[in-house]
Amino acid sequence: MHESNHNSQFSTLNSQLKLSIRDWAEGDRPREKMARLGAQALSDAELLAILIGSGSPKESAVDLMKRVLADCNNNLNTLGKKTIHELTRYNGMGPAKAITILAACELGKRRQLEKAEERPDLGSATAIYNHLHPLMQDLDTEEAWILLMNQNFKLIKRERISHGGISETAVDVRIIMREALLNNATVVALAHNHPSQNARPSADDDRLTRRVKEACDVMRIFFADHIIVTDGSYYSYREEGRL
Repeated sequence: MHESNHNSQFSTLNSQLKLSIRDWAEGDRPREKMARLGAQALSDAELLAILIGSGSPKESAVDLMKRVLADCNNNLNTLGKKTIHELTRYNGMGPAKAITILAACELGKRRQLEKAEERPDLGSATAIYNHLHPLMQDLDTEEAWILLMNQNFKLIKRERISHGGISETAVDVRIIMREALLNNATVVALAHNHPSQNARPSADDDRLTRRVKEACDVMRIFFADHIIVTDGSYYSYREEGRL
């Protein structure tokens, strides 16, 4: 009976020691800390703890990763050279956790090798046409797209806003303004295709252009252009002096 009580007490103590990240005070949880302050506010051990999720009954995930990093002279490059077998020697570090850590190190290495993705410069009608022509050249119905840019005419986001018809009723100008504001765009361009391959604007095109221009003026957003795309040519309201 005495031995049974002893085992029960040990089991209770063991469960108390095995404190997972979700049991920590909210200010100490790496995931919540990252959500509040951004990834840059976390230590290497905290970032790695997010990946492995839990430690062992004797130490938290953060403490486990601090110990692993200490053995690597706190150098992530050294950590990335560890083998799965070497990492699984640590109590609380199984093969799945070891593989996750090494995969993250490999992604970091590959990111270093790649150049930052360059945002297209869309400061002219020709640049806008060349950017959108591959998307529109084979369409048999009309589509409208917006290009959201920063003040240097670098693309932030490209989005289709209408399919199967373009008119002042088919395109919701509020959607254009909402997307511009949500993406911190200061420059907006509108484009649509003419499957007929006739690049001349219609009365609907003119009315839509006026409405978008008026909305941009109210929101202090620069309306760069409205481009009509065909396979081989385009019409630019800006180049034609109509904006």
